[in-house]
Amino acid sequence: RSHSPLPQIFSSGSKDPCFTENTPLLRNSSQEKGSLCVPGFQPERVSAEDSWDSSSAEWERRWPLGGEAAVACSEKAELLDSSQGYGHRRLPRLSRQCVRWLKVSGLFIFVVLCSILFSLYPDQGKFWQLLALSPLENYSVNLSSHADSTRLQVDLAGALLASRPSRPGREEHIVVEVTQADAPGSRRRRPQQVTYNWTIFLNPRRNERSVLSRTFEVLSREPVSISIWASLQQTKAVPLLMAHQYLPASVEAQVTIAAAILAGVYVLIIFEIVHRTLAAMLGSLAALAALAVIGDRPSLTHVVEWIDFETLALLFGMMILVAIFSETGFFDYCAVKAYRLSRGRVWAMIIMLCLIAAVLSAFLDNVTTMLLFTPVTIRLCEVLNLDPRQVLIAEVIFTNIGGAATAIGDPPNVIIVSNQELRKMGLDFAGFTGHMFLGISLVLLFSFPLLRLLYWNRKLYNKEPSDIVELKHEIHVWRLTAQRISPASCEETAVRSLLLGKVLALEHLLARRLRTFHRQISQEDKNWETNIQELQKKHRISDGVLLAKCLTVLGFVIFTFFLNSFVPGIHLDLGWIAILGAIWLLILADIHDFEIILHRVEWATLLFFAALFVLMEALAHLHLIEYVGEQTALLIKMVPEDQRLVAAIILVVWVSALASSLIDNIPFTATMIPVLLNLSQDPEVSLPVPPLMYALALGACLGGNGTLIGASANVVCAGIAEQHGYGFSFMEFFR
Repeated sequence: RSHSPLPQIFSSGSKDPCFTENTPLLRNSSQEKGSLCVPGFQPERVSAEDSWDSSSAEWERRWPLGGEAAVACSEKAELLDSSQGYGHRRLPRLSRQCVRWLKVSGLFIFVVLCSILFSLYPDQGKFWQLLALSPLENYSVNLSSHADSTRLQVDLAGALLASRPSRPGREEHIVVEVTQADAPGSRRRRPQQVTYNWTIFLNPRRNERSVLSRTFEVLSREPVSISIWASLQQTKAVPLLMAHQYLPASVEAQVTIAAAILAGVYVLIIFEIVHRTLAAMLGSLAALAALAVIGDRPSLTHVVEWIDFETLALLFGMMILVAIFSETGFFDYCAVKAYRLSRGRVWAMIIMLCLIAAVLSAFLDNVTTMLLFTPVTIRLCEVLNLDPRQVLIAEVIFTNIGGAATAIGDPPNVIIVSNQELRKMGLDFAGFTGHMFLGISLVLLFSFPLLRLLYWNRKLYNKEPSDIVELKHEIHVWRLTAQRISPASCEETAVRSLLLGKVLALEHLLARRLRTFHRQISQEDKNWETNIQELQKKHRISDGVLLAKCLTVLGFVIFTFFLNSFVPGIHLDLGWIAILGAIWLLILADIHDFEIILHRVEWATLLFFAALFVLMEALAHLHLIEYVGEQTALLIKMVPEDQRLVAAIILVVWVSALASSLIDNIPFTATMIPVLLNLSQDPEVSLPVPPLMYALALGACLGGNGTLIGASANVVCAGIAEQHGYGFSFMEFFR
């Protein structure tokens, strides 16, 4: 909210003799050596209505140069002078530099190696052949073998079904037969042929197109023949597209490579070796290099198509709305109201926030809920001297729980309900929501006591006094401000050096304060009525007109979200609605300094999601998700028939939960649906479909609480908290 230049804060005309530092870049031509005096004051959090361009008289009135202020000022000067001698700490600093050099060198070598591998192999464009299949005509082709190939991938495109139709009968289908002779040196007396059959059912709706792939093992260097024939009820030909290519690596090798890449990404994130955005980018590069090596390198167009731009548009639009919303002081006002409703009781307030977040996320997108709730929670915790990290983690957990309650609360539920085969089996919107709502209600009843038990011995209050907490936060904010200044000119370099000098002085002051102050922890705020009166005077709505505009646009956006889920006549996705709402509010708010709004957009979070989409799609091309689904189906078939349904539900829930905590739950759900459909329609298994789908939805939605990158709402909440100076690590969320 600053509209005044930074030099006003560090005015050289100040009469406060605190400390001076040499600034050669600010020398005048007539001065041989320039200095700038930085006024010292005790840290105080600036409220929403406080302006940065306060006059020097106002600062002197609030912070007189006597008493504690002068003592603090002299402490800064002495500590700044004493900070010159730190030779005894050179050895630990040297070891840190060595570790940092090894990290940078290792990652750079890895990136160069992946780049070379990716550049050595061309894009494998598929050559599609147009086929016209009929009961009277078949198609066959003989392929020459490749010495280095171990698999043959066949792709078919057309009006095809990924699973068996729900109503058994005389379905129209096509059969793909792949035949290969044994090697000449085989031990068999007679030369035999190895034949693979692949049956694909045709979609009665001929205008719907889908692409199916199947990989066949190549056992020898002998030629391979592909034959395709159709079983149709009519003599009319069916158009079909076919492509084939040899792949050098086996499925097991690809799954191993994919698992190693995923484990490497998690190591980078867990131990905070690099930022999670860079870790996702490195994982995407490694996965693309692996695809290039095995002969399945995608083109740039395909990689861009892997990115879910609807999610990115939703995030960007809502970030713009929240950034303008924060200018009104509405978040501070909501924090004070929540404090008043809880009557000073912290746990009542936390449970109320978590319950509201769970209810909203059942009807809104989880990301939207956290974008709206995170700023309010941070301001509320600052008012109560609470640690926002623990409260935010509790909120995001309940957001993911509440999102699983309805068919529109979480993307896996939307994928399940929108599947045409499942709808034919009777799994409609109302039935799915009724079953899931009952289960999630039981989960919520259990989760509130569990949350209280988990935080039983953990102090939600900050362990230091409020002035020390504010000083730490001030240091963090000043450091972020200095890092964001680009040293493109002499003046910017000088301002950056001034800010870093201020950070150094405040750090030494913090060290002195920590040694002198006694830590006092208050378990409950007894004077909550007095605090409310003070907070209501301090935190008010700063711009009522802008608030009315923001509430109007935001209400319309949320209302359109609901209409999009129930009214089929609205041809707007969630991303389009958020973008249009952001444009409307930018026009109504009459924003001139557009760069300030853009600075509040979490670009690192948007880039992380883009890299994560590419990584997960590349891992899917490496057959990791498909392998997990097939192994789950094999485990279910091994269970005795009388216990098979219970075992299948337990396996699907826990496999989905564990997989969704490690990989994105959207491609996992899309892959598991046909696997479970085929499993239920297998005559040897014959399991009912609805319980398996409920288990898949529960596992995929609740599994997002497992890790920090398991759900989109987790990443969004962590990014906003980090921007406000309260970021939490992977391990803090994981615990």
